[in-house]
Amino acid sequence: MRNIRRPLAVLGSLFFFGQAVQAADPAPGPANADASALAASAPGTTLVTRGEYVARLGDCVACHTSEKGPPLAGGRELATPFGKVFSTNITPDKQTGIGQYSFAQFDHAMRNGVAADGHNLYPAMPYPSYAKVSDDDMRALYAYLQDGVAPIKRPNQPAEMRWPFSMRWGLMFWNWAFLDGMRFKPDAGRDAAWNRGAYLVQGLGHCGSCHTPRGIGFQEKAMSDAGSNGKYYLAGATVEAWRALSLRHLWTVEDTALLLKTGQNRFSTVSGSMAEVIHLSSQHFSDDDLIAIATYLKSLPPGQDEQPVPSVPERVQPSKLSDALFSTRGGLAYVQFCSNCHREDGGGVESIFPPLVQNPTVSSADPVTLVHIMLTGSQTAQTATHPRVWTMPAFARLSDREVAEILSFLRSSWGNNAKPVTPYDVAKIRAELDPKTTDSSKFETPRLADLLAAPNAAEVVRGMRLHLETRTLLPQHVGGDLTCNSCHLNAGTVADGSPFVGLSAFFPSYAPRVGKVITLEERINGCFRRSMNGVVLPIDGADLKAMVAYFDWMKGEFKPEDKVPGRGTGKVDRTIKPNVENGKRVYVEQCAACHGNNGEGLRRADGSVVFPPLWGVRSFNVGAGMARTYTAAAFVKRNMPISFSEKFPLGQGGLSDQDAVDVAEYFSHMPRPDFPDKVKDWPKDPKPSDARIEN
Repeated sequence: MRNIRRPLAVLGSLFFFGQAVQAADPAPGPANADASALAASAPGTTLVTRGEYVARLGDCVACHTSEKGPPLAGGRELATPFGKVFSTNITPDKQTGIGQYSFAQFDHAMRNGVAADGHNLYPAMPYPSYAKVSDDDMRALYAYLQDGVAPIKRPNQPAEMRWPFSMRWGLMFWNWAFLDGMRFKPDAGRDAAWNRGAYLVQGLGHCGSCHTPRGIGFQEKAMSDAGSNGKYYLAGATVEAWRALSLRHLWTVEDTALLLKTGQNRFSTVSGSMAEVIHLSSQHFSDDDLIAIATYLKSLPPGQDEQPVPSVPERVQPSKLSDALFSTRGGLAYVQFCSNCHREDGGGVESIFPPLVQNPTVSSADPVTLVHIMLTGSQTAQTATHPRVWTMPAFARLSDREVAEILSFLRSSWGNNAKPVTPYDVAKIRAELDPKTTDSSKFETPRLADLLAAPNAAEVVRGMRLHLETRTLLPQHVGGDLTCNSCHLNAGTVADGSPFVGLSAFFPSYAPRVGKVITLEERINGCFRRSMNGVVLPIDGADLKAMVAYFDWMKGEFKPEDKVPGRGTGKVDRTIKPNVENGKRVYVEQCAACHGNNGEGLRRADGSVVFPPLWGVRSFNVGAGMARTYTAAAFVKRNMPISFSEKFPLGQGGLSDQDAVDVAEYFSHMPRPDFPDKVKDWPKDPKPSDARIEN
């Protein structure tokens, strides 16, 4: 898991898009409004087991574990506006950890922020929230940290705070002004679930550390929903280029509980540090506790600075295509860089890519999280329900203007109604984050947004759409469920993804498969017959002319003698011997999520195709290049799976050569439509050893 810095405690950001820390399944008892019964206790559980569950509720592992470091041994950098602090070793090591702490000393540190040796802790440790924890839970947590955790000798790292914040004695005055220190008191007017949820949110969960705005002393403006300042509690806060959204009256109880359990719901997918919270902490909560938390949050009135989040019980449905999708720079840039995952209608892909329709971060008054994710990327939370981590790569190589255009488009589409993002907004956050790009490729990704400046803009946009929406716009010519975009990624703009860049400069050209010089039109129609198992377009028809016009626009300044970086898909070592059994395993693990358990592809409930089938009657026929093992392997090696790596722009590629060859052998030789004219292929040139000659 990537190390994500946390200001103060956990900085959550609900939006899009590690390694699991194993723990025994908790067995907490039912929620109870009695203060003494708010502890996570159950008959038959030991104090240590209960304490382990309390540690989950408090998210202790996340802050007290450094990247690739041993759990709870400290050393994680916690960035604050005043300098850096580093989490401490809370294993029971007697020299460097808390092995010599008495319970009284532990309790005092947890509630009052004072270590056993008397020095004050910085409130990066959320002790103002932990002060609300019940005595029973505190004793259970102490028992777990002393007897359920292996001692690890690892010295603590000194804080690096600027003067005068480096002088810890000043924290006494901070505590005097802002620390309440009172245990949680149940509300007799509320039921058990509400009280349990309030206890967890206000206390162990310390949700306000990130989701409550801060005052002049950098204190949380409210520690609960009670009192005159209660309106600020969990109302959302912006810190370090993240927007921790308002949690007040958020969705339905079921939607909120589902997000905390799985990292996803029908509105959103967590990202940033919240993905870590889900992975390490809340996915392990009992269902009763998740419902209790969601019940409490739902009871709070909407935050003043956020639009109310829709909480309709019906499933969110994708909307119609935005009118600006193909007529604005932002819409075309969205088509190129975002629609493959989030779809042209913003509906996303269920359980994989989040929708942008009614997504709270998309419509947030403060777009900082959107910009942050665009510039630095994101990963989904790894949970038992969704064990695969989906990666959104960083788009820092796009200009401030391009990022602003994309985000402004999606914030004004599909019913979203938020103010535009300006290039200045992006530049400001870029300067704060200083994102790096590491791609050394010389391939210059053409920008579809620039199509609008072409003298024949209407024709080239139509040609691009025919590549992107081939089956929808040319149903009489496509025999299956593939489009040109299935093999030529992002409308032919991805390096090593069969891009169209410069391609028309090389036609007419000799084609060994048919043994003659062919035109670009003939090459396009060959794909209709083979890859799309369909019918050719009329040579003099407007559709084929539009497709050629798009190719010609993509040619740019390239000449026939030029070498185009990123052209084609590269090659793989043809001496690698395929292992079909391993190929089947790779397919199940890496391909089935998008292409179906039986190669049938992925469809929405309305029958529309999301990702194409890899075999069967709706797939490409045996005459297609993808029906050949090593051709398919080269494509898979550099382009599949998507959202698997941090490679721009699709997170594509990452399999080994052997795995690519194995999975290509597996799916390419599955049953598919015949191509009778295959007997005429390679009339003059040697036929490749992996050419399909059987049905």
